[in-house]
Amino acid sequence: MKRRSLLIGSSSVALAALVGGCRRRDNGLRVLFLEDSVPPQVLKAFRSALSQPLPLSFVPRPQLASIVEQLETWQTAESPQTADLVTLGDAWLTEAIQQKLIQPLEVSSIPGWERVPKPWQDLVTRDRQGALSAAGLVWGAPYRWGSVAIAFRRDKLDPLGWQPRDWADLWRPELAGMLSLPDSPRTVLGLVLKKLGRSVNEANLAAVPNLQNELAALDDQTKFYSSTDYLQPLLIDDTWAAVGWTTDILPVMQGDPRIGAVIPASGTMLFSDLWVRPARSPSTESDPGAIAESALAQWIDFCWQPETATRLSLQTAAASPIFALDASDLPADLRNRELRLPAESILQKSEFLLPLSPASAAQFRQAWSALPRQAWADPSAQQSRRSAA
Repeated sequence: MKRRSLLIGSSSVALAALVGGCRRRDNGLRVLFLEDSVPPQVLKAFRSALSQPLPLSFVPRPQLASIVEQLETWQTAESPQTADLVTLGDAWLTEAIQQKLIQPLEVSSIPGWERVPKPWQDLVTRDRQGALSAAGLVWGAPYRWGSVAIAFRRDKLDPLGWQPRDWADLWRPELAGMLSLPDSPRTVLGLVLKKLGRSVNEANLAAVPNLQNELAALDDQTKFYSSTDYLQPLLIDDTWAAVGWTTDILPVMQGDPRIGAVIPASGTMLFSDLWVRPARSPSTESDPGAIAESALAQWIDFCWQPETATRLSLQTAAASPIFALDASDLPADLRNRELRLPAESILQKSEFLLPLSPASAAQFRQAWSALPRQAWADPSAQQSRRSAA
């Protein structure tokens, strides 16, 4: 799915290339971010909120994978570093820490850290091998999140008298050969595990009864696997249901009333976009007390302020984490938007895809490779836009 372009007027925050060129000489703040994850209004509001004028450059990239590639390029000594912060998906966090692509954040300098719910704090608190650790360092600042959902064709399923409500519905005979899935082992195995009442981060797949049979039966239902174009078959009548990320599904729903979607009642898989600091951040290569250092903390804190969080939640296809577990201050415009903010009963049964041990990861790969997967798969899209697995 092609993302919409971000257009920012010359009177607001300037866009500039963050690749190549000479080493920066200013004390401005430079951010490389996932396209459509920050509305232009938020960038303008941040500039107005600064206590003193500061050069700002916010540059969008259409895919998380391309940002990871940029981090890898910046790691080389020959490459000039020109970004203070970048967007990273939580699925890439372990790899980025292990490869020393990023550095920890000093959350003590960011006033809004206490606004972030504990599950999101725990997600980014890790040791130097990328494993979850309560005594670890904070490697990212979550600024929005979403979930895996089931999208479906209302016009095809309503005449049959039903719509999907939970993962088990994907096995119904009405969807035989009419399902498109991401080409992602963690996502597909995760939904099977949820159907069986297990954790998506199951450490020992061999201990899950009937897992391989359920996975094979789901494969029989599937017509198309792709991690980038899984919604296309839904739009052209090739499939009637698809599993994917709410950040992809919500924009399609807004443009096509035939498309419905649901967060499964038994819980789902969550993801979060994070602000992370490249290992060779320019503000740490010069004066650690530089203006950009302060602006970096101000920007992260600004994203967690209620007004900004509301804009992020309403004007992008994801929600701010500060509204995830506390609905007491939920703005009226965000109520009844269950694809962005699922009910608490669903959230309590939902999970992030956490790092697996080498032995567990091998079991996931083995279960996936054992599938016939004779459905049409996109060989060029083996890596999900949301998952590094």
